Amino acid sequence: MVATDLEETQTDHEHVGYDRYKELKLLDDTKAGVKGLVDAGLSKLPKIFVRDSHELNISSSSSSSCAANFSIPVIDLGSLHKEGNSRHEIIQKVKEACEKWGFFQVVNHDIPESVLDEMLDGVRRFHEQDVEVKREFYSRDTTKRVFYNTNLNLYTAKEVNWKDTLYCVLAPGSLDPHQLPSICRDITIEYSDHVKKLSLTLLELLSEALGLESSYLKDIDCAEGVFMVGHYYPPCPEPELTLGTSGHTDSTFLTVLLQDQVGGLQVFHENQWIDITPIPGAFIINIGDMMQLMTNDKFMSSKHRVLAQKIGPRVSVAYFLRQHLQDEASRRYGPIKELLTEENPPLYKEITMKELVKQMYAKGLYNASALQYFRL
Repeated sequence: MVATDLEETQTDHEHVGYDRYKELKLLDDTKAGVKGLVDAGLSKLPKIFVRDSHELNISSSSSSSCAANFSIPVIDLGSLHKEGNSRHEIIQKVKEACEKWGFFQVVNHDIPESVLDEMLDGVRRFHEQDVEVKREFYSRDTTKRVFYNTNLNLYTAKEVNWKDTLYCVLAPGSLDPHQLPSICRDITIEYSDHVKKLSLTLLELLSEALGLESSYLKDIDCAEGVFMVGHYYPPCPEPELTLGTSGHTDSTFLTVLLQDQVGGLQVFHENQWIDITPIPGAFIINIGDMMQLMTNDKFMSSKHRVLAQKIGPRVSVAYFLRQHLQDEASRRYGPIKELLTEENPPLYKEITMKELVKQMYAKGLYNASALQYFRL
């Protein structure tokens, strides 16, 4: 019924009576997300999802032979603790990836592939469970530690993305496991324990790549806040008209992303969109805006997006090293003083993570980087 109503508003928009807010409210009130539209048999995209053709036609590696020659670096962590020059070589690769791409993949990270598979399956199970059970978690209250909805910025974004998301604020503070959905509770806890260790290793590598002590980024609390999300991208009836996730940068210190094998993730590099081909068992690591600010533009926070597709669902899990919107996020961060010189003066003012995240939401989440608002 809802799918039919939305299709009718899609037809109405061609006339003077189109009401965008009504269409958004219709979707929101179902508490069934984009998946609910698919389950109801939606065959034509409502206007709220339809993109400007210019945005969709930006060249990508799917259609450009030049872009097809690019791929983000893949870094093998298997020899990290071996004697010799292995650690130094890995640090140099991390440094180059952060400076040139802002993205890289890591393999041989010691997290069992069975844990990764079960985490992806746990997110899939949550989104595919009975809608009445799932609705209990549906909310637009971003102060909650665990909630689910379709499009965090549903009422403020120019277009709606073709995805639903489960959100979990894991830290700071202690999350009561019973707040997590029972259908994916155990694996969420196990997975987050594993990824926390990997994240600390990555912060060590980044610290050393900056010429600092290995504990530097950990010691200034870059790992104290953790916001984890489980995205679900249903198959789309008209993928050529929309996106799964709009082009954006992350607000984080660092993002650790797990994706399934469906594909669709792209990074904007050298003025074109580059496909990030899934590698079984790999994590995608990307620098966030706060890390770019702290490194005074040495490490880059790159724009990325997810294509909508006829195939699916696509499932991914993002582990964000950043506070969400808690009052605890009061520590101020600016360009790291040890990196500054007369030739390399600070480019940004000191800010809190909360200020950065609020600016990101205020600008509609998916426009130019929020960093521009904090430049000196």
